[in-house]
Amino acid sequence: MVVKNIKKRAASFSIISNGLIILFKLIAGIITGSISIISEAIHSMSDCLASILTFFAVVRSSMPADRDHPFGHGKYEDAAGFIEGILILLAAFYIVWEACKKIINNNFIEFDSTIGIIVMGVAIIANLLVSSYLFSVAKKTDSVALRADAQHLSTDIYSALGVFIGLILIKITGIAILDPLIAILVALFILKTGISIVKETLNNLLDGTLPDYDIKIIDNIINSCENIYGFKNLKSRKSGSNRDIDITILCEESMTIKTCHDICDVLEAKIQDTLPNTLITIHCEPYKRL
Repeated sequence: MVVKNIKKRAASFSIISNGLIILFKLIAGIITGSISIISEAIHSMSDCLASILTFFAVVRSSMPADRDHPFGHGKYEDAAGFIEGILILLAAFYIVWEACKKIINNNFIEFDSTIGIIVMGVAIIANLLVSSYLFSVAKKTDSVALRADAQHLSTDIYSALGVFIGLILIKITGIAILDPLIAILVALFILKTGISIVKETLNNLLDGTLPDYDIKIIDNIINSCENIYGFKNLKSRKSGSNRDIDITILCEESMTIKTCHDICDVLEAKIQDTLPNTLITIHCEPYKRL
């Protein structure tokens, strides 16, 4: 329950901060007519939608297993992260489209970038604080959805920084074409992050195996346990912040059922201490020493 409340509080905070940032960026973009500022507002809109999805996901994923979902509701987080990645990609493509239209049509508007500089500076500081908080909570709770939301906001920091620097250059040089060019660079950066999030969450949705470093940890733990002579058929997957592991270990054929059970308990405890939120199914097979 404590973890659930922490995740809900972080998701709620993200929604509120994104809403305020969108408002400021839209006002600045409309006043100045800057495509780079408006593109940042669009990016922040995708952030806000993603934050709402994240809030829904962490609430649903924290529900206990039931008859319809015997393995829990962790996939809600992966689904939210996947949709979030798609939103990032759509925002990037839209920004490129609008910027290219301005360049092709030679439609550049001269504007005073002072308001934009102030708004983007505030947005950078706000997103830095919020994303750092979300990363911290995501690490503590191992939440895929919160981590995706934090990554989403971190892209906003770098893209906002690019726009911020670009607006300063426009103010100094008066070269208006810099505005759509900066917007395109922002979109390319956003695109990279979106692809990364989609790949990770899609892997979890399709029950892809755990990352190599998790598998290495499991391997090392098994090899460190006494009276286990090897293992096979290791299966694993990620469901939100939960890990599911199915493994067959080899034990001395002369051992009693109780001894094998005790070995399994020790192995399970060691893995769960190192990899939290892990559900382990262990099967024992007899091993005959030569």
